[in-house]
Amino acid sequence: MEKIAFFDTKPYDKEWFDKINKNYEIRYFEGRLRPASVRLAEGCRAVCAFVNDDISAKTIELLAEQGVEVIAMRCSGFNNVDIAAAEGKLRIVRVPAYSPYAVAEHAMGLIISLNRKIHRAYNRTRDFNFSLNGLTGFDLYGKTAGIIGTGNIGRVFIDICRGFGMKVIAYDPYPAEGSGIEYVSTEEIFRNSDIISLHCPLTEQTRYIIDDKAISLMKSSALIVNTSRGKLIDSEALLRALNEKRIGGAALDVYEEESDLFFKDNSDSIVTDDVLSILVSRPNVLLTSHQAFLTEEALRGIAEVTLSNLDDFFAGRELKNEVKSKK
Repeated sequence: MEKIAFFDTKPYDKEWFDKINKNYEIRYFEGRLRPASVRLAEGCRAVCAFVNDDISAKTIELLAEQGVEVIAMRCSGFNNVDIAAAEGKLRIVRVPAYSPYAVAEHAMGLIISLNRKIHRAYNRTRDFNFSLNGLTGFDLYGKTAGIIGTGNIGRVFIDICRGFGMKVIAYDPYPAEGSGIEYVSTEEIFRNSDIISLHCPLTEQTRYIIDDKAISLMKSSALIVNTSRGKLIDSEALLRALNEKRIGGAALDVYEEESDLFFKDNSDSIVTDDVLSILVSRPNVLLTSHQAFLTEEALRGIAEVTLSNLDDFFAGRELKNEVKSKK
């Protein structure tokens, strides 16, 4: 039975992988994969990693030297993986899709909560404060939603927006043909949208797609929503815009410096990230902890596809979900 070193384990990961796994001995580790933890994979031909693991050239080199042949990412994104360094050393597979509904529904939940101040109302009423002052929102019906990225998640989110009676415009360098989506430039999205929602991968082209220049084009009432990758937004530029009341608010499920903070309890710690600390304190900012994917259906899908990828690798079959260097 092949052995798998499973890093950054959370209880919900173990629950679903244990339910579905029939073929492997999985060694679960709570710590993240990084050069210092590579030794934990000794005797394993495969490792399973997640979005905030450090899969740098050094990590890959050490894994390969130890006999690891494949890294199974249990997520769709792979911006934390040095794909070029892995070439010729080991294989990389991922989960390209699991439940687009999970992320898209969470994005809409964030919008509704931020716009209608539900998170603030919840905190007030726990103290028996039933004042409505400061809780005014706006109708989503008739407003314009600008979507950046029209993959599976983006298209589900578009359907949800249309269900609310919103006008939808979108940007994607690879438009979905025959989708009926109105594609425009990013500049048009920034200028004309009441809601701007990010559903694109993190690449060199999309890094800081929301920056000072982009924000300068936006409506002062615009709400920015990010359920994709933290570095799509320049956090300092976002904070400046919020402080200067140049945008209406932001709902973030991801943060560019989240790797040492998210997915764990920091309530007894002093968080030294000043930008994050100030963002959390703003009444027009809603932050969740990279949980948009977290539904029963998505967790099952992640486990099924990850284990299927490993089945294909060990059986010598084609790796349909392999990530390769573009060089």
